[in-house]
Amino acid sequence: MAMTLDDLVAQLRAAYGDALRSVVLYGSAAAGELIPNRSDLNVLVLVDALDLARLDAASAVARAWGEARNPPPLTLTVAEWRSSADIFPMEYADILERHRVLHGEPPFAGITVSPRDLRWQLEHQAMGKLLQLRQGVLAAGGDRRRQLALLEASLSTYMVLFRAAQRLAGESPSTDYATLSGAVAARAGFDPAPFVRVVRHARGEETLAADAVPAVLAGYMAGAQRFASYIDQFPAAP
Repeated sequence: MAMTLDDLVAQLRAAYGDALRSVVLYGSAAAGELIPNRSDLNVLVLVDALDLARLDAASAVARAWGEARNPPPLTLTVAEWRSSADIFPMEYADILERHRVLHGEPPFAGITVSPRDLRWQLEHQAMGKLLQLRQGVLAAGGDRRRQLALLEASLSTYMVLFRAAQRLAGESPSTDYATLSGAVAARAGFDPAPFVRVVRHARGEETLAADAVPAVLAGYMAGAQRFASYIDQFPAAP
């Protein structure tokens, strides 16, 4: 049986003992946009201190969590958490807006995300993801199954980027991926249809047929390129 969130919290408490301060679910699962068998359960774990002994104690928990197809818990000390919003503004903005505290006290008081930091990271990530997409297309070599896998794998990252873009524009991002894609496309000037099509495929609402993959991928890449250009030209925050 796959590990549940309750199991995870119980095992983290056993592993870290009194050093465990907070366990927070964040991302699509906390916002109600979980796609069964595709979305990860992202968890933030905050502890008083981390050393090799504590990490060893928690390693079995992380392995079991990973066997349930989830990423390892994002584990920081409380001091690291309180001093790193400038380094990971996109991630912090997502956690602040979409979270559910599973254990301990809410660790959000005094945590803020600077628009300047957010813009810098978003520009870097948008261009980096575009380059990864191109590399993926080259590696796929025209194989439609690999092209489809590339679209599926990139979707969640683009939703993170789109949410950050909406926040940068002063808007609250929709938790619905199709609506979010449309809103960002309207601002950036690209066709949202390929992104919406992949969203519907990922949700199991409308399977993307193999013969439709090349056209969707072409439009998806054109949108990704336009999005990166839009962020590059976005006015710098003071």
